[in-house]
Amino acid sequence: MDITKITKSQYPFLLQQIRRLPAHMDLAGKLPGDQNKFLCVVGSRNHSQYGKDACKKLIAGLRGYPVVIVSGLAVGIDSASHEAALAAGLKTIAFPGSGLSDRALYPPSRKDLAARILAAGGALLSPFDFDQEGAIWTFPTRNRLMAGIAHAALIVEAKKGSGTLITADHATEFNRDILAVPGSIFSEHSYGPHMLIQRGAAPVTSSEDILEALGFTIARPEPEQQQLSAPAKIMPPLSPEERSLVDQIMEKSLSASDLLQKIPMSPSTFNMLISELELKGIVTEACGIYKIRDD
Repeated sequence: MDITKITKSQYPFLLQQIRRLPAHMDLAGKLPGDQNKFLCVVGSRNHSQYGKDACKKLIAGLRGYPVVIVSGLAVGIDSASHEAALAAGLKTIAFPGSGLSDRALYPPSRKDLAARILAAGGALLSPFDFDQEGAIWTFPTRNRLMAGIAHAALIVEAKKGSGTLITADHATEFNRDILAVPGSIFSEHSYGPHMLIQRGAAPVTSSEDILEALGFTIARPEPEQQQLSAPAKIMPPLSPEERSLVDQIMEKSLSASDLLQKIPMSPSTFNMLISELELKGIVTEACGIYKIRDD
């Protein structure tokens, strides 16, 4: 495969916003543009049939939307998500836990999948040396980049102590939206999603849940009776930074990652400002989406 070395200025927008970035990465294929929404999908290697079916169904429902599926090429839900993206005609980016040489590419059983990702216009990305083999330390490194490049992370299945939860921790660190697929109470694979939902992750039971979290407007049935419009909300005094956030949210309800893309600022500054707006009763958050309070 043809390899290009890209530098920080060529990384996708959201990835450029995180700290401790590699100075360069190896790229095979073509990176989708920043007009797309990037969704990191991760889960168990030894997944259940339910987990695989849920992954395929949810990604299939994203067909036709500018959504890029990001995952790690690994055996299990990672591979299932890449396969589902290809079947739905979506671009997909793989971060193998190794270099991109034919000898080192990990796992070797997924070389055919890697080739099909490239043939469909997707990409492979690696921060490692060309011939670096997969090692204990390479997988957490690539998980961090997978979380950083995406607008949201979808957790399908994860046992207690799994690497999937490391990716979720990084996504939380970067203020990305966390989405989780609820599972059976009898399955050990449900530990991760249920724990994340208890901590505030948005439960996902349909593709529409994902699309709304990514900021897409989904058509809903019209109410039988049109309600009277609420009076215009009277705003208390706002700082210029608070006003910028409010103006964006008034125009359209948005996720944290969308707001950070429209108004570049550090995640810590954003968290401080959005908390102030919530305390002032101007903004409210539900399932990772911020909107103007209407009460």
